[in-house]
Formats: sequence, structure tokens, C-alpha cells
Amino acid sequence: MFRKILIANRGEIAIRIIRACKELGIATVAVHSTADEHSLHVRYADQSVCIGPPPSGQSYLRIPAIISAAEVTGADAIHPGYGYLSENAHFAEVCESCNITFIGPKSQHISRMGRKAAARETAIEAGVRVIPGSKKTLASLDEALALAKGLGYPVMLKAAAGGGGKGMRALYGEGELSSAFEVVRSEAATAFGDPNIYLEKLILEPKHIETQIMADAHGSVIHLGDRDCSIQRRHQKLIEEAPAYTLDPGVRSAMAEDAVKLARHIGYQSLGTVEFLYDQKSGEYFFIEMNTRIQVEHTVTESVTGLDLVKEQIRIAADKKLRFRQDDVRIYGHSIECRINAEDPYTFVPNAGKITGLNMPGGPGVRVDTGIYNEAVISPYYDSLVAKLIVHGIDRAEALAKMNRALQEFHIGGIKTTIPLHLDVLKAEDFLSGKYHTGSLERMLASR
Repeated sequence: MFRKILIANRGEIAIRIIRACKELGIATVAVHSTADEHSLHVRYADQSVCIGPPPSGQSYLRIPAIISAAEVTGADAIHPGYGYLSENAHFAEVCESCNITFIGPKSQHISRMGRKAAARETAIEAGVRVIPGSKKTLASLDEALALAKGLGYPVMLKAAAGGGGKGMRALYGEGELSSAFEVVRSEAATAFGDPNIYLEKLILEPKHIETQIMADAHGSVIHLGDRDCSIQRRHQKLIEEAPAYTLDPGVRSAMAEDAVKLARHIGYQSLGTVEFLYDQKSGEYFFIEMNTRIQVEHTVTESVTGLDLVKEQIRIAADKKLRFRQDDVRIYGHSIECRINAEDPYTFVPNAGKITGLNMPGGPGVRVDTGIYNEAVISPYYDSLVAKLIVHGIDRAEALAKMNRALQEFHIGGIKTTIPLHLDVLKAEDFLSGKYHTGSLERMLASR
């Protein structure tokens, strides 16, 4: 097992990793910007190193500074968390070249699955169904127009190296496609340094379902069930639940098999999430992408399986065999996560500032993952996520009751948060029925 792990991240996920390391008897190193000098992840770690000023590009994304911090402190592994450098293949390569273990998959797997077009081609190779569309990136507008005509509108243009909902545009006719083609290419180049784009048939009102997989270096690949992540705004998830409530059992089983099949096909090692779109009308599902890291919403899978995914990820990186087989995995009860963001709950405008009062919910089956505390300053430099509220119940009805109660107890003074929005969503008929889809939140907001 590792002696010391450097956490190349901040906030709640850095704290989550530090806690797992402490329980495994592993020393920890926190890196931080000058803005995060007094953050909880810095206080909780055994050592800390300042790596630059507040902007992420000058601190949390500075590979030389992070590698230097690892070498100076004697860390033999780096955990990237999620976001930042977690899916940066070059960073994984640098770690490998410096004899520092990157706690995640191999760099070639990050590169291959991190590019949506390449991931799509890989899924086809593995025999996993993908959304009808271009087999490769588009060479010209004429090619896109011809393909869209054959598929039928609406269609979706996507950045080949996309992620986080960027470089995506839904199009409902030739005119929209013609005017959007170069715009999306430009967005892709700006966001990802790669102007390549591809085109897919747009699935209307789908569910966004993802399957958690785990694979070691000794040939074992298993899945840990699914999550419904369809409550989104601007392609960013807001609420997740496990297992997916209304998913047909046959579809659930087939999705899990495809997720494992894809991981086996590429020889994947680590935690990973295989994501699908599910057409509730036709009953069909399609692969859309694979995330090669720990997910924000890994918590709901931990709740229904009783497993510590971060510990297992660390063990896999240390070349340990999985401690259980597929038949050992049991899904118990139901779990829901609400992402609490420092934003106006209805306009989603970020709201930085100082926390002037804090009351966190508790009780059986209630978990809060956060890095905030009373009088902490929420910085404008970073993602607006300030806490994750997770509940677990014996069934969905109990989980919903717990989440409603917990949200009402949760008070964060001094800043605006999305707590009021979560309470609204939880009483909406679409959500209560479980029939919601990726466009449901926008429809709920429009009807206010």
C-alpha cells in the first residue's frame, strides 16, 4: 500500500479522499492556492503545500507545481479527485514518468475514452450500441448536412473532445445546422484545444443513466449498479439517485453487461462510469461516454452498496485484487443526492461570499460531504458546488421523505444556494413519478 498520497484537488472531494486515506493508514498531502490557505482540506491533511495564486490555471491545473509538491513531500501517489486534472492524460503520463502512481486508469485509457468521438468508435468496436450518427469527426458542413438529412432532424453537434456540457448544440433544421457548424467548432477549439466535432441523432426527452464499474489489474471487472442523473441544467447534474427508479429490469441488466463489456474490451483498470441515454418511449438505450474518474455522485452508489469507492480506487491503484465478485454486490434500499451550489436557485448565477451561519442536517441515513464551515469564504474562482447532501432509505419513498426533511434543516447563511430549487423539484409531479428526463428541470422552471 502507498505510504503517502498527494491530493491534487480541493473542497469536498479532497476531504473525502483524505478521510479514506486516514482509514487506510496512509499519510496525506494537500495542495492549495493562496485563496484556500484556511480550507478544511488543508487542515485535515498531514502536510500542505501552496502551489500558486487563486486562479485554477495558476494553481490546481499547474502540473509542474503539483509534481514538485509530490516530490518534495515524498508522496508516492497522486489522487486527482474529479474535475481539474482527473481526466488529463498528459498529467497521468507525467506521473508515470516520475514514478508517482496516478490513482486512476492508465493514460491511454483516459485519452481514448476522454475524446467522445474516439469513445464512440471504441464502443462500436466492443459491440455496444451508440446513438446513430457520424462514424468519425466531420470534415465539412456539406458532410454534416448530408448526414443530418439521412438521420432526420433534430440532431446534435458535439465537440469530439467535449465534456461538462460544453461544445454541444441541438439543431432542428438545415438552417440551424448551417449557422451553428462553425460556431460549435470554434467553441470546441476554445474549450478543449480541438476544433473537431461530430453529429448524432438527438434523442428527445431521454433519461441519463450511468453504470458504475470497477476493474483491477488482474482481470476482474464488475459493476455496482446504476444511477439516474437526468435532473440537469445546462447539461450539469443537479440531483442523482440510485438505483434508477423506473428503469426496466431487462434494460438495467443489459446496460450493466454493456458497461462491463466495454471496460473489458479496453483492458480498463480503476473506477469508471459508463453513461447511457435511455429512450423511455422506445425502451432503447445508447452509450454516450465514459468518465475515467471518481464521479461527484459516487456517494449514492456507496449508500446502496455499502462500499467505500475511494478506498477501492486506491487499492486498485496499489495493484490489489478486488475484494469481492459480482455475485457479492448487493443493492439495498434507495439513495438520493442533491448538489448544493452557491448560486441563485433560479437564475443559476454564482454567488460568492462569506458564510454567516451554518446548520447542517443529520440523523439516520443522512450524509453531508462538504468543505464549508461557518465564516468560510466562498471564492469566485472555483466551481460553485459547496456541499453534497445524500440520504438513504429502505425505499424511494423513505429517501424522499428524508431528503425533504434534511433540506429544510440545511441552512447556509450569507450566500444564495440551490436549496430552495431542490425543495421545488422534490415536490414536482414529474420527479415524484420517476418519469422525469433531461429536459424536465427546464420545463419545471418555465412553469414557475
